[in-house]
Amino acid sequence: MAEIPALDSDSALWSADLGDRPLLVLLHGYGADERDLFGLVPYLPPEFAVAAVRAPLTPPFPAPGFSWYPIEGLDGRDPQHVTDAAALVIAWIDLVAPEAPVGLLGFSQGAAVALQALRLRPERFAFAVNLSGYVTPGELADDAALAAGRPPVFWGRGTRDDVIPPFLVEHTALWLPEHVELSGRVYPGLTHSVSEEELDDVRVFLEKRLAQLQA
Repeated sequence: MAEIPALDSDSALWSADLGDRPLLVLLHGYGADERDLFGLVPYLPPEFAVAAVRAPLTPPFPAPGFSWYPIEGLDGRDPQHVTDAAALVIAWIDLVAPEAPVGLLGFSQGAAVALQALRLRPERFAFAVNLSGYVTPGELADDAALAAGRPPVFWGRGTRDDVIPPFLVEHTALWLPEHVELSGRVYPGLTHSVSEEELDDVRVFLEKRLAQLQA
């Protein structure tokens, strides 16, 4: 199995210096880069230091951008690849923000990595936002600890999203309520994308997380 390279800190985009702010890490989807989700910063609470990081792999030609793990067809997602990518995200966060409270926000493939990171180190993350992503099947060692702590997770997806296979949506719908404090919404007519209505809901979720962190 090919090793996934470490994340490139020089490619990360930051909304502000970390200082004593909580950190919100943005993980883009397949074929995108760090600039993709960084465009959401104006919609997010300014109290966060937002960092958008670039995935470490280059998809096969002619796909543009970067990817967190290889995909061989819609059903070809190796759980170990997702876990390896999540471990790299955790290592990067521990390097740049060893003491800060951290939340994760991912889209599609980036959301799968965010949820896997939450499962690998449930004590490290305050919350996660899953936009059009999924929970990777299979058990991890700290799933029971995650279920005991039940961190807040927002899950948003569209009714016309035909990118994520139905079996992964079904698995996620069963798995998340058993392990996290789940909130979210299914958006009628939305494809594999993010709408302003969804961003409004994400902002409300993040504002609630800020209130908890500052309590």
